[in-house]
Amino acid sequence: MSRSYVIKPELGKTYPFISHGKGIYLYDKDGKRYIDGCGGAVTASIGHGVEEIADAMYQQAKEVSFAYRSHFSSDAVEELGAKLAEWAPGSLNWTFFVSSGSEATETAQKIAIQYWQEKGKPTKNRIISRWMSYHGITMGALSMSGHVLRRKRFAPLLEDYPTITGPYPYRRPEGMSLETYALECANELERAILRIGAEQVAAFIAEPVIGASGGAVVPPDGYFQRIREICDKYEVLFIADEVMTGVGRTGKAFGIDHWGVVPDLMTLGKGMSAGYTPMAATMVSDEIIETISQGSGLIMAGHTYSANPQSAAVSLAVLRYVEKNQLFDKAAEQGAYLLARLQELADELPLIGEARGLGLLCGLEFVKDKQTKEPFPLSQGVASKVIAKAFEKGLLIYPAMGGIDGVAGDSIIVSPPLTITKAEIDELIGLLKEAIVSVSQELKDKALIN
Repeated sequence: MSRSYVIKPELGKTYPFISHGKGIYLYDKDGKRYIDGCGGAVTASIGHGVEEIADAMYQQAKEVSFAYRSHFSSDAVEELGAKLAEWAPGSLNWTFFVSSGSEATETAQKIAIQYWQEKGKPTKNRIISRWMSYHGITMGALSMSGHVLRRKRFAPLLEDYPTITGPYPYRRPEGMSLETYALECANELERAILRIGAEQVAAFIAEPVIGASGGAVVPPDGYFQRIREICDKYEVLFIADEVMTGVGRTGKAFGIDHWGVVPDLMTLGKGMSAGYTPMAATMVSDEIIETISQGSGLIMAGHTYSANPQSAAVSLAVLRYVEKNQLFDKAAEQGAYLLARLQELADELPLIGEARGLGLLCGLEFVKDKQTKEPFPLSQGVASKVIAKAFEKGLLIYPAMGGIDGVAGDSIIVSPPLTITKAEIDELIGLLKEAIVSVSQELKDKALIN
């Protein structure tokens, strides 16, 4: 075609055309091979070109691809719901299926508010969220997001839900222990609830590991345990946003499992279908469903493609593949190796301030001065330069910029498929090092670093 009629992420930019994928690799139509070092958008968790997933697609498509949720359920939907209930902690036994992570977090928001209405407490309709967070791009989800760069253009339309700061151990006050820091960060939620009034607060939402707004920022032990205590004390529901961290990405079924905390609602996406179909979910506790069942008996949410048999069958095949190939354990094992290799880069290269992560959700933060942790201004585009140079060399990594109040904070996410091997990790690290060294030299040439 002589021209494109497609609105792409960057208008005017020329993108290579994808041809096919296999395992951790993608190939464009010119034959160039790329390591998918970020699973696209932390999504392709079982790798590309898995034949049994394609077989599940075909088998379901031969039977029925779409049936509206108000008319029918299906074997695929019921079996997928049962499998998620089997994996989920506590009494998170109920699942509302949607098509994207943004829809999932917005559905969780609506269910939380409706729950308190059905309990006779209609003033509890405020959601508290954290700065340096991202919960989706639809208006309700964006209102809950503390991603300054993504909020800025639409700020007049958004609610002011981001209220407290998230834990950011790399930049904690000098001399403060992780244990003390964890409690200081968590107690900020209690202070926010008291200022707003518990009678106004429906829920608190948080990512177990901060993703797109911070670059795999892992909270200290004790943080989420204290958050759970505060939510219980003030009758505030806790929503765990597992869109990025769920289904094995961090080395356990769900990110929150690392701290033994049970949320009241939990959102899933990305790894739930591993990129093979648009699919996401909101999981809800027995207590919430029982309250609504005894009241209106109807959850006011839903979308045309919610709970369609085709996507359910594909997602079920993905979960079975994860189980069969023990990918939770592999993510933990290979994630520890990946983080160790990233730490080696951080020790060697002055541009890297910190390597961090949990399982196969890892990140690097770039700094101007390693000793003082001085960040680059975003206007210098350091992380973008690293991402572009890596792409040029055949490595895909994911941006996570602007975590420091939207004016600084250059981070990337490294989150390859859970099927990656140690030899493939070594190959990834080699390309990433080349990219960072190249950008470092460019910055030196421009006298932006010493």
